[in-house]
Amino acid sequence: MTNQTYPTDLTDSQWNHIKDLLPAPKSRGRPRTVDLRQVINALLYVLVGGIQWRMMPRDFPKWQSVYYYFRQWQRDGRWQRIHDTLHAQVRVADARHKHPTAGCLDSQSVKTTSIGDARGFDSGKRVKGRKRHILVDTMGLLLAVAVTAASVSENQGAKVLFQRLGGCAKKLRLIWVDGGYKAGLFQWVKDRFQFRLQPVLRCDEQKGFRVLPRRWVVERTFAWLNNCRRLSKDYEVLTQTSEAFIYIAMMRLMLRRLKPL
Repeated sequence: MTNQTYPTDLTDSQWNHIKDLLPAPKSRGRPRTVDLRQVINALLYVLVGGIQWRMMPRDFPKWQSVYYYFRQWQRDGRWQRIHDTLHAQVRVADARHKHPTAGCLDSQSVKTTSIGDARGFDSGKRVKGRKRHILVDTMGLLLAVAVTAASVSENQGAKVLFQRLGGCAKKLRLIWVDGGYKAGLFQWVKDRFQFRLQPVLRCDEQKGFRVLPRRWVVERTFAWLNNCRRLSKDYEVLTQTSEAFIYIAMMRLMLRRLKPL
């Protein structure tokens, strides 16, 4: 039997799958009184609905409590650890090795509000805001993310992202990129890591839109993220908050694949 109130709520099977990845109550101090399932449900409601924290329905815990857990787990890296665990499980369920050997890198410029602390102007895409740099595997699942000002170049953003790669990318050998990444980055990656970058370029004679091999995978991931209204535009003050919401969005997607009902 499900206890769903909103379409974004976790089903019983999804909650049972993820609950052991959340921290246990502390043995000392004030006992935990908040239901963590409701905390996760509230975060998914904020993410998909695109609402402000203070507009959270009263069915959920107080928004201050939800925000406390969100920030606490963002600071200690728990969101990324849960994401990486689910990522390995989805790959194994699809009869693949849990560590991918190939991936695709790209960036997306999005507008921001006036309260963001890191903003810039992307002269190429004519967007004032921030830039999301993501690396995905061949299934389109996230490996790493870095959010910067939109004025940061693809090469600079990629360097920030590569320095965050964890154990989920230890078997990575090949990464497809577009023509916006320069040769200097290729040599930088070759000198520091065990994988190479391979550009996928548009044909000079091509007219109109055409799906490019390999590149469409990461473009589809951006489309998945945009299904969450909180990510349709960067509303966050801190870039770390934006990155945490991206991890949560991908966690939601992977949970729905592992436990559809």
